[in-house]
Amino acid sequence: MITSTVFFIIALTLITLCYLFMVSPRRTEKKRILDISPSMFAHRGYHDIAHQVPENSMTAFHAAIRQGYGIELDLHLTRDGRLIVFHDDTLERLCGCPGRVEDLTYDELRSLCLLGTDERIPLFQDVLAAVNGRVPLLIELKIPTSSLKICEETYRILRNYPGNYMIQSFNTMGLRWFRLNAPYILRGQLAEHLTARNLREAWLLRFIVQNLFCNFLGRPDFISYRMSDLPHLSVFLLKYIFRVPIAVWTLTTNEELKRGISGYHIQIFEKHGENY
Repeated sequence: MITSTVFFIIALTLITLCYLFMVSPRRTEKKRILDISPSMFAHRGYHDIAHQVPENSMTAFHAAIRQGYGIELDLHLTRDGRLIVFHDDTLERLCGCPGRVEDLTYDELRSLCLLGTDERIPLFQDVLAAVNGRVPLLIELKIPTSSLKICEETYRILRNYPGNYMIQSFNTMGLRWFRLNAPYILRGQLAEHLTARNLREAWLLRFIVQNLFCNFLGRPDFISYRMSDLPHLSVFLLKYIFRVPIAVWTLTTNEELKRGISGYHIQIFEKHGENY
């Protein structure tokens, strides 16, 4: 007869094994990630709107290259299947007009200015041509619906790109697409304290991503977590037990940058005032 103590131990063991299975990453590509230099990535380019350099603009990307920083950027797929570099799902904040990015064609978007400057929304292929392998890229895929066409188009364009790059996304199904169709591409799971925010996604889904329970689908090579939401149990275990590289974002002060450099593998930072 199984005693309550034995039953508890068996149940705890099964729960622990299930948890470890869910959060475990792919562990074979750590060296490839650690060999990428520099480890510092300018968040949406080395932007500084005070000097008329908006985020995710060609000028911001050229500035990052001059400084020798890697570039973190965001991709959306337009209604006519073009990959653009743009962060928000809607146009209000950056372009001052209504509309969702995925609902518009590139011809409708190309005339819009970024944050009141002369800068326009760039095409991903134009950014790749400008960078041309001089600094590494950290590419976030914006996947607001169940469609994974953005993964197909991103892979098509990156297939012959000569430089170092990694992809990341909050949407684990996007990572799963790359796991199945382009496993050699380094992939990272983005996460933060999602349940604290009022988002359109279901609370349970946000809870699963927040705690990295969906890693078994995408088997990420690295974790990209908001540093202000750390420490976190799953991140701690992945870093110290599984030895997974951790990227932290978004670092905006000298103190945050020092903490990011001393404690984590990849630092995603923004320029505030003078250069660090």
